[in-house]
Amino acid sequence: MKKIINEAKNFVDETIEGILCAHGEDLKAVNGDLRCLVRNDKVQDGKVGIVTGGGSGHLPVFLGYVGKGLLDGVAVGNVFASPSAQKMLNVIEAVDKGSGVLCLYGNYGGDTMNFEMAQEMAEVEEIKVCQSIVCDDVASAPKGEENRRRGVAGLFYAYKIAGAKAEEMASLEEVKAAADKAIENTRTLGVALTPCIVPEAGKPTFSIAEDEMEIGMGIHGEPGINRTKMMNADEIAALIIDKITEDIELKPEDDISVLVNGLGATPKEELYIIYRKIYESLKGRGINIHRPYIGEFATSMEMAGMSVSILKLDGELKKLLDAPAYSPFFQQG
Repeated sequence: MKKIINEAKNFVDETIEGILCAHGEDLKAVNGDLRCLVRNDKVQDGKVGIVTGGGSGHLPVFLGYVGKGLLDGVAVGNVFASPSAQKMLNVIEAVDKGSGVLCLYGNYGGDTMNFEMAQEMAEVEEIKVCQSIVCDDVASAPKGEENRRRGVAGLFYAYKIAGAKAEEMASLEEVKAAADKAIENTRTLGVALTPCIVPEAGKPTFSIAEDEMEIGMGIHGEPGINRTKMMNADEIAALIIDKITEDIELKPEDDISVLVNGLGATPKEELYIIYRKIYESLKGRGINIHRPYIGEFATSMEMAGMSVSILKLDGELKKLLDAPAYSPFFQQG
């Protein structure tokens, strides 16, 4: 295992220490706990708080989206492991400004169990709290069973939409409704080319031949739809768009946003080659791409591969997507 680390057991804490050294003006720890981070700017009283949580190894998900117009706090777990319910509760308490807190996170068993426990504890403290669960990965369950799907790069869209709604001083019910609308209209599919290595495990999470790729693999190495011989960029892009448009209806003149996401070890040049084909395909169908995002938005350590997310827009979603936002890992004017 070749990694630029010190001791594997210190990987997460030293990562967060480095982030706070670089971005201490933007982020702060709750009561000195590196695993509980919140915005360091002044948040208006009465604003709905938004928190997330999940395992490390996916930067900028999860903590990278804590900032103005996005999230208010995050609970951080070990690599690919859920944070505890107590840490989730600590973050909920820290961001509550009197109008309630939305827990917004990906559909994974440990995160769901711990966030539900944290919400129960928060309600005992008379904090108004609710949740929205992101489930955008079309590979992980068939159409009609969306509630079983994993949350992957589409988390970005849910964070962006909910965060913008909360900045408007909307109610908790309105913020949740905006998040749910984004989730219902987001679809993602990706391909993995190589495994990644969890530092404390010290070995690849799975094996794949040099001439193979996995279609629909999860960001922790969960199985995808199938494993196939390596395709070229245009073939990969066409396959992804076909699968996504089989799952969500898109018709001429529809407005969408497209996110092409690198999983950690894929050069940006390759992502733009993918986007080139996606642009050509969707424009050819008369679909309007309102705002593209190309880069690393939800990674899996050093896994090579990429995913494509599509958010189908209406007037409200377009407005919220266009709203300004800032975090150390994402800026939009």
